[in-house]
Amino acid sequence: MDLPRIGVTLPNFGPHAGPDSVVTVARAAERLGFHAVSASERLLIPVDPGWSNDAGLPESHVWDTLELLTWAAAHTRRIRVTTGIVNAIFQAPLVLARRLATLDRLSRGRLDVGVGQGGGTRQPPFYIPEEFVAAGVPAARRGGGFVENLAAMRACWGPDPVEFDGEHYRIPRSMVGPKPWGTTIPLFIGALTRTTIERAARIGDGFITVAVDWDDTRGQVRCYRDAGGTGTVLVSVIVQGSGDRITAAAFTDAVRRDLDRAAALGADEVHLALNFLPDHPDRQVELLEALADQVGLPARVPVP
Repeated sequence: MDLPRIGVTLPNFGPHAGPDSVVTVARAAERLGFHAVSASERLLIPVDPGWSNDAGLPESHVWDTLELLTWAAAHTRRIRVTTGIVNAIFQAPLVLARRLATLDRLSRGRLDVGVGQGGGTRQPPFYIPEEFVAAGVPAARRGGGFVENLAAMRACWGPDPVEFDGEHYRIPRSMVGPKPWGTTIPLFIGALTRTTIERAARIGDGFITVAVDWDDTRGQVRCYRDAGGTGTVLVSVIVQGSGDRITAAAFTDAVRRDLDRAAALGADEVHLALNFLPDHPDRQVELLEALADQVGLPARVPVP
């Protein structure tokens, strides 16, 4: 059974987040033959006593996704950079389309974009209301507004003149740029419920989920495929150690089990959320080196 492509999350929160750490992990992942590096967005974490962090989100601030990935792209040459995910409806589609196209051009076409409509919880309402208040966007824009946001972004990446006239967004007939490095930028849609997964199958270039429970993940992937989804299935896996340190043997065993599970359910790509480990990025590199040896990644190449 072939293993999925393997990506690695960058240190975008916690005590080890910073420019040197991002470069350390990104360059090592490229040198070792991993497929991608990724980072995810979180605008804020509520402090209201009623807040329930049922999804296990980091309780410290998260560095901005696009700036962090731009920094990683600037210090690598071949590895893909992935937003996994950025919440599209927190920004005007023209603004986000231009930011993404700029990163795609700067990285010479290495960008994959995971997009969402403001998740953050695994129980209803499946989003963090405080983020919508802070972003100045009504939560009712989820659903139809999210679909329209993606359509407007794709219009921006198409030929000039660009024009879009929707219920929530309007772009007057204009010249808009930059355009992507290639013909467009793939959009992988983060989804959790049947309705949102089926939407991902209809309008997305792929589907992103987090493997909190592998039985749930299996059902989500099946739902995506049954709904006609033929794009990339990307599964994020939260790697956690016991205590203050995880051994290389325990790390590789745990990841290999997750890779086998992901392969069995038909995932194309797995991203390892190393940023939940307490280990310094130098130690994370050691773990990645052990994993690369264990799973037989392509021959290591020097970073130019």
